[in-house]
Amino acid sequence: MTKLLTDRLLLRRPRPGDWPAFRAFMLSERASAFGSKGHEGRAFRAFAAELGHWEMFGHGMFAVTLKGSEQAIALVGPWTPPDFPEPEVGWMVLDAAHEGRGLAFEAAEAAVAHAFRDLRWPTVVSYIAEGNARSIALAERLGAKPDPDAPVPVPPEGAPNPRVLVYRHPRPAAVTA
Repeated sequence: MTKLLTDRLLLRRPRPGDWPAFRAFMLSERASAFGSKGHEGRAFRAFAAELGHWEMFGHGMFAVTLKGSEQAIALVGPWTPPDFPEPEVGWMVLDAAHEGRGLAFEAAEAAVAHAFRDLRWPTVVSYIAEGNARSIALAERLGAKPDPDAPVPVPPEGAPNPRVLVYRHPRPAAVTA
C-alpha cells in the first residue's frame, strides 16, 4: 500500500521532489539527533535511504502532505533497517509551522494501524532520543508505553549516540490480530 488517507492528510510514498523539504529539516537544529546538522552529504544519504527503503522492502516512511497539496510536511511510518532490533514506526515533522496542530498524531496513528493491519507486524516500537519531549508526548498520546528492557539500535560509527528510549505501541482496537 503506497497511500493512506486521514481526515486532513495524504500519506504517500516519498518522491525525489520531497528532497528540498527533507534537506532543510535535516540541516536544521531541529534534526540534531539525526546527525546531519550542517552536513548535506549525510542529509542526502538519509533521504536516499528513505527512497531506497521502499524499493528494497516495499514499505517505508510516508511523505505526509495536507490533502490537496504536494508539499511534504513530515515523514511518518514503518522503518525496518536491517540493523534495527525491531520494526519501528517513526516520525519527523519537516516543517515547524505544522507542529502543534495534531498532524503528526493523525499521521502516526494511521501508520501504526497500517503496520499492524497491512504489514501484519506482531509488534511496533518507536525509537526516541532521550529528551525529545515532543516525540515522547506523541508516543504517549498514541498509547505507547516505555519498554526499558527492549534492545535499541546501535548507531553507525561516527554518528551521534544519544540515549534512545523504546516506546511500544498497543495494537489498535480496530485492527484485529
